[in-house]
Amino acid sequence: MPQITELFPTHIYRAEKIAPAKLNAGLEALSMSLAMDDRAGLKWCETHGYPGYTSYASLNDLPWRFPEFASLVKIIDKHALAFAKALHWDLRGTKPVCDSLWVNVMPEGGSHTSHIHPNSVISGTYYVSVPQGAGPIVYEDPRLAMMMAAPPRKKNAPEALRPHVHLTPAVGTLMLWESWLRHEVPLNRAEGNRISVSFNYCLG
Repeated sequence: MPQITELFPTHIYRAEKIAPAKLNAGLEALSMSLAMDDRAGLKWCETHGYPGYTSYASLNDLPWRFPEFASLVKIIDKHALAFAKALHWDLRGTKPVCDSLWVNVMPEGGSHTSHIHPNSVISGTYYVSVPQGAGPIVYEDPRLAMMMAAPPRKKNAPEALRPHVHLTPAVGTLMLWESWLRHEVPLNRAEGNRISVSFNYCLG
């Protein structure tokens, strides 16, 4: 009897409501405050055509500046370690350590084109505010560049066989993936800001 063996899976780690409501409210207030007051970040966004606001290029010490972000990192640390163990990594006495963390405030009409996160091993996003209609995060099959003459997948193909997978988060959702995985954020069609905190982990 013929058999098909499934090999080389791509893992996405997802957890819901990881932070208390009070902490999430504090993160939302801080994010909106930064989006108004971080002049260096706003200038970078304007120069690079980034819709909305991100602290990616302006503030690299948010957990030091604000206890709310420090508390969030402590929560994510546990999930990052659990993900590393699920991937069966030989950590050799190390553990995932948060290397960078930044805020994203994406208004209606904003999007973030396809990209990866170099120089890290685990990347992810915590969702602070997700208005109805804000849209998913889209992950791309990392083998696409090698498929050459492969025919397209059927629309009803199983999720694991689709070239792009759309996952819709909610408030409090945490998503983790290996940093080499290409992903994007489609157009925000919601009448409100999609607020998230993204981050990278290295081994240390």
